[in-house]
Amino acid sequence: MKAVTVPAFLRIFYPSLLWQKPAGEHRMYLTFDDGPHPELTPQVLDVLDEYHAKATFFCVGDNVQRYPEVYQQLLRRGHKTGNHTFNHLNGWRTPLNLYYENVNACREVVDSDLLRPPYGRITPSQIQTLKKEYQIIMWSVLSYDFDSETSPEQCLDYVINSAEDGAVIVFHDSPKSAANMLYALPKVLKHFTGQGFSFETL
Repeated sequence: MKAVTVPAFLRIFYPSLLWQKPAGEHRMYLTFDDGPHPELTPQVLDVLDEYHAKATFFCVGDNVQRYPEVYQQLLRRGHKTGNHTFNHLNGWRTPLNLYYENVNACREVVDSDLLRPPYGRITPSQIQTLKKEYQIIMWSVLSYDFDSETSPEQCLDYVINSAEDGAVIVFHDSPKSAANMLYALPKVLKHFTGQGFSFETL
């Protein structure tokens, strides 16, 4: 059984991290990790436009440097960006000083005070240091679009069955996630906008 939603004890143990937005406004928050990508990101933007949805893209600095025109397109089309480190570092395997330097290297090309640690892996010492400068964003619903053992239909079901008012939902605009993400995303948007939800930036 995949952990699509985050156990309550983790949210309690790490209260300084943002896991979900407050309910009551009939809003959800789509996020996309690991881009920008020259082919997939524009496809995502077109789907979002179709449903008048906005999203937050957690960008890898190295990808922004490679594809600056795609990054600028995100901003021009009214979306928000966040820091996903410069080299998609695993915080559990990276010393604090190197992790901090890599996050700040990403900040040189991604002007944002939002940070999502790649893989959701960040140490307590990294949290203590980085929360002084960034709002650290986690999630409440993980789509598993990146998982080769998850079918497109399962990916869709995970999100449809788990998302609720205020949910922060993770997709990826990266090649290994393309099939699942491009199948599920428009159906998620159609389902929830049909129920009166709007999709906003963080």
